[in-house]
Amino acid sequence: WVVRGYHPDAMHCVMVNGKDEVALEPLGDGLFGVEQPSCPKGHFELRYRFANGDVWQRVEPFSFLPTVHEVDSYLLSEGTHRRLYESVGARPMVLDGVSGTSFSVWAPNARRVSVIGDFCNWDGRLCPMRSLGGAGIWEIFVPGVESGAYYKFEIRTQSGDLRIKTDPMARAMELPPGQASIVFESEFQWSDQQWMQSQTQVDHTRSPINIYELHLGSWARILDDGERSLSYREIAPRLAEHVKRLGFTHVEFMPLAEHAYYPSWGYQVTGYFAATSRYGSPDDLRYLIDYLHDQKVGVIMDWVPAHFPKDDFSLRRFDGSALYEHEDARRGEHPDWGTLIFNYGRAEVRSFLVANAVYWLKEFHIDALRVDAVASMLYLDYSREPDQWIPNQFGGRENIEAIDFLRQMNVAVQEECPGAFTIAEESTAWGGVSAPVENGGLGFTLKWNMGWMHDTLGFFEKEPIHRRYHLDQLTFAMIYEFTERFVNSISHDEVVHGKGSLIEKMPGDFWQKMANLRLFFAYEYTRPGKQLTFMGSEFGQHAEWNVDASLDWHLAEHPERQALMKFLGDLGHLYQQQEEFWKGDPDSDSFEWIDCNDRENSVMSYIRKVPGQEGHVVVILNLTPVPREHYRLGVPHQGAYRELLNSDDGEYGGSDYAPKGRLWTQDHPLHNHGQSIELSLPPLGAIILSPDL
Repeated sequence: WVVRGYHPDAMHCVMVNGKDEVALEPLGDGLFGVEQPSCPKGHFELRYRFANGDVWQRVEPFSFLPTVHEVDSYLLSEGTHRRLYESVGARPMVLDGVSGTSFSVWAPNARRVSVIGDFCNWDGRLCPMRSLGGAGIWEIFVPGVESGAYYKFEIRTQSGDLRIKTDPMARAMELPPGQASIVFESEFQWSDQQWMQSQTQVDHTRSPINIYELHLGSWARILDDGERSLSYREIAPRLAEHVKRLGFTHVEFMPLAEHAYYPSWGYQVTGYFAATSRYGSPDDLRYLIDYLHDQKVGVIMDWVPAHFPKDDFSLRRFDGSALYEHEDARRGEHPDWGTLIFNYGRAEVRSFLVANAVYWLKEFHIDALRVDAVASMLYLDYSREPDQWIPNQFGGRENIEAIDFLRQMNVAVQEECPGAFTIAEESTAWGGVSAPVENGGLGFTLKWNMGWMHDTLGFFEKEPIHRRYHLDQLTFAMIYEFTERFVNSISHDEVVHGKGSLIEKMPGDFWQKMANLRLFFAYEYTRPGKQLTFMGSEFGQHAEWNVDASLDWHLAEHPERQALMKFLGDLGHLYQQQEEFWKGDPDSDSFEWIDCNDRENSVMSYIRKVPGQEGHVVVILNLTPVPREHYRLGVPHQGAYRELLNSDDGEYGGSDYAPKGRLWTQDHPLHNHGQSIELSLPPLGAIILSPDL
């Protein structure tokens, strides 16, 4: 047996094994060695002495057996390691009674990999890692390194270059512009067990889902403290109170994984397993999620497996080769965003991404992942000219490897994280996005309805006098409504880059803008599908969203804005209370037009119901500022109808035009119903009625 030690500045080296001490012979250039008749028992220490008389004694990392097992290497190489984060990265642990951290990283094409940090003076010669074989994992256990230590990997490529990289699986990272990974071990104690268990019993396709989307860093800022963003812990009570008052069931955070470039809004991820340190520690984020769950608010997070940035300290050419991306730019670079595209055909990349999805759901108790830019993953020619892409093996434009990955990810989420669900941001007519994998679909639970968003905003932006010619923009979505399970999404993308805020899309004077906005929300909430609203829209913020500034919360104090939020809160709570609005969402017979062809008056009316149940809700939308007296429409119930909500109510800032009270049906057949009612429709108003059964 041979024991070796290395320190480039040492003059002498002694092995200390219990009470025994053995001097190692100098072999030149800081290398020492000694032959032993048997293997040293357990771990041992090496004591180095330097020319100035200083002494450094440490437990020798190579005296410990590997901490990454063969099964981990096998599953990584197979592309099926759903818990990769439990085996690879920086993991504090105790081995043979010695505390330290196990470091491991996948770098199959490296000539040498070292872990560097304060514990070795950032010298790559002092903590070289050992290769564990064909899977390409490098590993070392470094005694004495505790949670909170900063570290990176130093990689010698096949060409001889040195690359300094952050850990792709780091649990925490230095505050940008710093780039170091941080050893982190969670000490958080969850208290949301009841919530998590309850979610396993929920069918999210037939449950109320009303989502409030926000960017944490610009939701609210402390103006008298340098306009800094709220921390994870600071935002928790304020956000929970706000969304509960407004009737939202879930919050959706724009990406919270670490990202170096703040103006990317989080969509250019540089630390896939690290919660961004801008707002606190990973356990601070756990506190926020736990608090929201305690308040019965679900948590959705945007997840970005479609692309990653070219920052050289991160995934790009990680070990000197195109490891996570494609070598060929026609498949490996995204022309719109200047980013790199994951190589979904590589098994280890699939393990990395699937494990990352599972990680956020299991380790942070996230309830759902909204998967960003799915369309860009599905098509090889997405946003490319004819000579800029490579067809698949069948000559087509579909990215078969990405399709397989998305299915694999969704199956893993269903099996590993009961109660969690996934949402696709997919902007094309790709079929089966929300269909089960076993039926040939991609396996998402829900899909953003981008077509509805585009058509509906286009309609409401028109002056009311012209709306009679464009009712098809509201009715067209019903043609394909039940081909997928949709979310009616009005997201951050619709209120930025010159598109104007939601209220500024509405025509007319201030009163009409507010009335239009209430009417818009009423339509969004009462049609089939779940819904999503971006922050600031709830109080009619006039300015576009600015990632570098707080929302204009001073506006929310004005009586007109308070009235708008009162309406949105009542609408949101009514949505949750009336199961007709959500229980039959996947079923085509949960929706029925009463009249969608009244172009003369620009009035639309429809019924929401639960198939097989007697109850129903009637929704009437007057899409112009002209009141409609003695308006008659057919209804299925004989007797009285009561008003559940009227967007023109004075307490919401409306004109209080329409009289309140019960409405009695008459034996006047209309709209294929034997009964009808006559009522007055308020200007730019929505009325929601329910029969007295």
